[in-house]
Amino acid sequence: MVVTPSALPESTIEFVLGATAADIPDHAMAFARRCLLDLLGVAAAGRSTELSGIISNHAARYFGAGTGPAVPMLFDGRRVSPAGAALAAGMTIDAIDAHDGHNLTKGHTGCHQLPALLAFTLAEGHDDATEFLASLVVGYEFATRAGIALHATAPDYHTSGAWGAVGAAALGARLLRLTQTQTFEAMGIAEYHGPRSQMMRVIDHPTMLKDGSGWGAMAGVSAAYLAADGFTGAPAITVCDPEVHEVWADLGDRWIILDQYFKPQPVCRWAQPSVEAALSLRATYGIDPDKIERIEVTTFHEAARLATAHPATTEHAQYSLPFPVAAALARGRLGATEVTADGLGDPRIHRLADRVTIHEDPAHNAAFPANRYARVSVELADGQVVTSEDHEPRGDASAHLDDAEIRAKFHAFAAPVLGSARAKTIEAAVDALADGGSLEPFVGQIIPTV
Repeated sequence: MVVTPSALPESTIEFVLGATAADIPDHAMAFARRCLLDLLGVAAAGRSTELSGIISNHAARYFGAGTGPAVPMLFDGRRVSPAGAALAAGMTIDAIDAHDGHNLTKGHTGCHQLPALLAFTLAEGHDDATEFLASLVVGYEFATRAGIALHATAPDYHTSGAWGAVGAAALGARLLRLTQTQTFEAMGIAEYHGPRSQMMRVIDHPTMLKDGSGWGAMAGVSAAYLAADGFTGAPAITVCDPEVHEVWADLGDRWIILDQYFKPQPVCRWAQPSVEAALSLRATYGIDPDKIERIEVTTFHEAARLATAHPATTEHAQYSLPFPVAAALARGRLGATEVTADGLGDPRIHRLADRVTIHEDPAHNAAFPANRYARVSVELADGQVVTSEDHEPRGDASAHLDDAEIRAKFHAFAAPVLGSARAKTIEAAVDALADGGSLEPFVGQIIPTV
């Protein structure tokens, strides 16, 4: 059977290309600003990592703009191609594993949609704050559904960049004002070239590859420009396959951006229920970390795979379970400091990490991915054993972090890198997007002059 642009559900393509701010509820637009502020805080913290430095320099050296538009990199300022800017921003956000996500995608949406949106917006000279936020909502709505659809049609557990590429291409179709046929081709190019990389390989062997988000953003941006030039692509199964049409049936009616979670801590979401359980025990019982003899974590299979006890890098720490649990018990908190040089060199954390054992619970396995559960038991030197209840990560859609905590997290991540004054100015600029007008004041705060 030949698949043509008509295989795209008409409502899907109309939403991508034509949805305006007037079509989007005010609470969804407001939620997009929360996502934006959170992503920018994580990106700022990411700029302090070795990963971000390497990928930004790589983009500057090898992703030059040539005869096309030159786009300044996020929190960097050097000008590169739109694809290079999306690559660098996506990997910079992904460098600190504290960005938003969605349970059913088993991954993250904003870390590839915001980089793509910024790249297209700056490259094509768009300057409407209201349209920028509306496009961000469209990106979340489309990419998240693409992630759910790809998991339904592919047997392997792939990284977020695989479906993020399709979402980035859809944003490109919108901002480049492509035709329906070109949009069909852009999605197909992006799905074919997107990084269908094996997530569990990175879980077992953490490196700078992370969740494939930067590569997905880059692939999606390139796909849209290729389609604009007449390049053709295989049909995007995530959108065209009749088996997944139900995933798209409520596009424009149910606002799936509201189902995103926010991360309180900068580690894999799978480790966070264990961290929450450990923090609750420390607070409830006033545990002295120097008197801990044994720590037992009971959780689901995927979390149990986060087995690195003594991380040597930020990547190892973010895909570890024993280390962040130990850090939470040792320090009573888990922030960016704990997964970078300061925490990595703390002998108290490493001593406790040696005392962690991990067990799987069949009930926890059955609940994944819709729910992520863990409980922690701590044995003290006097023989006392205290055990938490089952915990889930904080910040899920059923109990979002409130505005105060989102803003406090933004400043905790951004201020050490950008300074408190600039962080406050960026916060105000994000708030001001609600009033519409020009994007220039906002862009001027996130793109330094070089």
